Amino acid sequence: MKKNTILLLLVLPSLLLAQNVTLLKGAIAENIVVNDSLTETMSVYLPNSFELSKAWPIVFVFDMDGNGKQALSMFKEAAEQEGYILATSNNTSDTLSLSKNILIADRMLAGALELLPVQKERLYTAGFSDAARFSSILPNFIKGVKGVISCGAAVGNLEILNSKKPYYFIGIVGREDYNFIDMMETRKVLDNLKFPNQLLLFDGGHEWPGKGLIADAMRILTFSAMAKGEAPKDDQMVASSYQESLVAANTLYSDQKPLLAEHLLSEMMRIYGPWMDLDSLKDIRKQLRRTSLFKTSRRNQNNIMLKESLTKEDYLYFLEEDVMTYNYNNLGWWSYQMEELDKLEKSNNVYERHMSHRLRGYVNALIEDTIDMIASDEKAVDMDALTFLYMLKTVTQPKNFEYYLNIISNSAKIEDYGTSLFYLEELLKNGYRNKDQLYALEHTALFRIMPEFNAVVKKYLDEARYDIMER
Repeated sequence: MKKNTILLLLVLPSLLLAQNVTLLKGAIAENIVVNDSLTETMSVYLPNSFELSKAWPIVFVFDMDGNGKQALSMFKEAAEQEGYILATSNNTSDTLSLSKNILIADRMLAGALELLPVQKERLYTAGFSDAARFSSILPNFIKGVKGVISCGAAVGNLEILNSKKPYYFIGIVGREDYNFIDMMETRKVLDNLKFPNQLLLFDGGHEWPGKGLIADAMRILTFSAMAKGEAPKDDQMVASSYQESLVAANTLYSDQKPLLAEHLLSEMMRIYGPWMDLDSLKDIRKQLRRTSLFKTSRRNQNNIMLKESLTKEDYLYFLEEDVMTYNYNNLGWWSYQMEELDKLEKSNNVYERHMSHRLRGYVNALIEDTIDMIASDEKAVDMDALTFLYMLKTVTQPKNFEYYLNIISNSAKIEDYGTSLFYLEELLKNGYRNKDQLYALEHTALFRIMPEFNAVVKKYLDEARYDIMER
């Protein structure tokens, strides 16, 4: 047997039918049955250092889009480095109610605790975006969850937080992420509630953070467990990590990123407070905050964030009004807003560029949420509102071809071939090349044999499926 392989033949005592489970160290094991009475399954990752003789901390990584294995893979390197087991449910989904997802998560946690040698004082949850919001809710409903690693999303519901039952919240967010400001505000709420929390920042948008930041989050949870006596103390590990963070803060300042440098120093004060005297660190932070570079940068960012807040209010107001009235005439205003964001994206001011990315992400997320809300109406789907929103998405995200196709299909269904033809040409202008999908589009059987349809296809794709007849 290779050294990096372990065979676990475990009998699960809580199941009527025992199952033999084979797990490989350093690999994701998929489709492990959670409970023989159900069809629910989970996937598990064991680090190469795993051994049966001791209890391990575990992070339950959630995904709401059916990509549990992919989400797990984003945590693999960090789990390997920091010594954590990983597990994910293959059944949580944004198509299910919150209560059903919580029950699925609870059963998965119970199954993992039965299967694996887990340290029950060190159970954590994690996820990205919607899955992160879901993960942050679980400690309120599932006993024993002590912390959350939330990537790209604030706490899912601040109203249900209980100051008497705090958990450790570690947020990771890019400065161009449309959730950046929300996560900064959430930090203040958590501080007021005396929730231990950290906010790790990086230069990027609404995307998975780098493996290093995820490893940092896990290490912070480990330090917290050490401070509580739930993990063996490792003073050398703490000191080494402290020095690495100090070097990183100095590098950020040298790279003309004073706000990131100051933020990192602030986080270090929270992390290393239980371990060492922080007077020297406080002095470094104080000196940095007195520099003209920091003061100018902070003032610049604050002004930008105020402008951003007002712009978001405009987006929300006009979107609600336009959807309610099917205001196609206002598509021009939205187009102008996107042009303004394009200008900001080319600005010499880094904070304006950040705002441009955040606002673009915000407006697209806002429109997509509205589409989901209208499309899920069980009484009657408002097709006119959906068509307006699809048109708006071609303005705010012109390279997302899904919405052009939706407009072409819906318009052809009601025999509005003029609109279908216009968006067909816009679709092809923007680089769409899937001819087979185009000729199989729902509700377009009559439209796609028309000379006008095939003329546009031939113009952009060189060849049409049907001959164009001269009249």
